[in-house]
Amino acid sequence: MKTLFLDGSRPDTLDIAADLLRRGELVAFPTDTVYGLGAHSQLPQAIEQIYVVKGRREAKGIPLLLADMDSLTLVVTEVPEVARRLARAFWPGGLTLVLPKKPTVPAAVSREPTVAVRIPDHPLPLALIRKVGVPLATSSANRSGEPSLTTAQEVRAVFDGRIAAIIDGGETPGGVASTIVDCTTQPPRILRVGAIPVEEILPYL
Repeated sequence: MKTLFLDGSRPDTLDIAADLLRRGELVAFPTDTVYGLGAHSQLPQAIEQIYVVKGRREAKGIPLLLADMDSLTLVVTEVPEVARRLARAFWPGGLTLVLPKKPTVPAAVSREPTVAVRIPDHPLPLALIRKVGVPLATSSANRSGEPSLTTAQEVRAVFDGRIAAIIDGGETPGGVASTIVDCTTQPPRILRVGAIPVEEILPYL
């Protein structure tokens, strides 16, 4: 496979990337935290390829990147009040929330009755999600268990020839993966400490 290396500043890049995603290909792109590896969220075979190229265990699931709060209704059955508080405080941004998933969310995204969701604070993935028209199943663009990657060149070194395209949007501003909070438990649980410090999250739980 030839991996396209796309300039994120070119006006045709989003069209090329969106077309690849609709065809079931994988595309890497920058977010506000680290580079992500994305697939069309309604194409299970495409999502399965994320597990393959990353060497990721299927039990871990793949988070969904959303363009806006309204998109939550597409993928979750309910949004608990604690999740609403956290979303109002930290979205768009480096916080991932685990919520009850809709039956229409493919099992390739999550084998559990829950799904992880986030709205990134970066114009490129937001524009790409809107261009494709559905949330993107997106995991960090690195081999499972290895450090997250913050430049397109680093992603190229790992995934060249294994994915359809890499969008070069420069170095990611955050450099640290998102913090994850499970809002389906009482009390909510912080599953991973990342871009949003725990002390900033605790007042909202």
